[in-house]
Amino acid sequence: MLQLGLRIHDAERLPMEKLLGVVRAKGYTCVHLALSKAMKEYPSGPSALTPGYAHYLKRLFERNEMDIAVLGNYLNLAHPDGEIIRQTLEKYYAHIRFASLLGCGMVGTETGAPNAEYRFCPECRSDAALSVFIKNLKPVVRCAEQFGVILAIEPVARHIVWNARRARTVLDEIGSHNLQILFDPVNLLDLDNVDSRDEVFAEAMELLGPDIAMVHFKDFLHVNEGYGLKAVGAGTGEMDFTEIMRFIKREKPFIYGTLENTTPENAEYCGMRMREIYNTV
Repeated sequence: MLQLGLRIHDAERLPMEKLLGVVRAKGYTCVHLALSKAMKEYPSGPSALTPGYAHYLKRLFERNEMDIAVLGNYLNLAHPDGEIIRQTLEKYYAHIRFASLLGCGMVGTETGAPNAEYRFCPECRSDAALSVFIKNLKPVVRCAEQFGVILAIEPVARHIVWNARRARTVLDEIGSHNLQILFDPVNLLDLDNVDSRDEVFAEAMELLGPDIAMVHFKDFLHVNEGYGLKAVGAGTGEMDFTEIMRFIKREKPFIYGTLENTTPENAEYCGMRMREIYNTV
């Protein structure tokens, strides 16, 4: 059975002590937690991530019968400034330690860009950018091994790891059982491949399937602005989730799947649609 959850900072603006009950009442049993976005009233730097803070959150989630599926730390591991990389690594180490104390098995991240703005540029697809990312990722994975936590990277079409083949290269190069994949199908799409998205998803599931540790669900719409695709709540756009759900049902029992880009108004509907699809494939 798919364990469905919500990216908690997409939910109502309430203190976490009240918010978890609201999210649980909508049928969700887990969350994607990004401390800097969901717990803005508290510091989230490395020195703040103490055992006491972790145990407080752990008890709070247990009282609400909810899991922290993944602790998000989406920082740029290919930043060109060495001092910023040093600070970034410290934040990753702290999140991994914190996740182990929370009883959360996974820290999630994307794969950066070789610029300070964390924006797409042609160099994102270069071998040089990939080498820098792998170099800076290695010590983070070693830390994850030490704490018994999975580091899950999320391929994104506009980042350094922009497709399934590139992600397979990273997994094979680092060669750690503690490095796995957070599979977000929509993040693999751009205007160049959106019309062949079934093939894009099939390739990802074939190449990365054994290493997929978690799934993100969102949808997309074509728009005449930005990159041409807009992320929206799952079940409210142009996605067909049938084959993805079939893969999950066949290969990934009890996997966490958290919804992104929902609103408080449509979160319940989006969850209902994903459950319907899962139950009918």
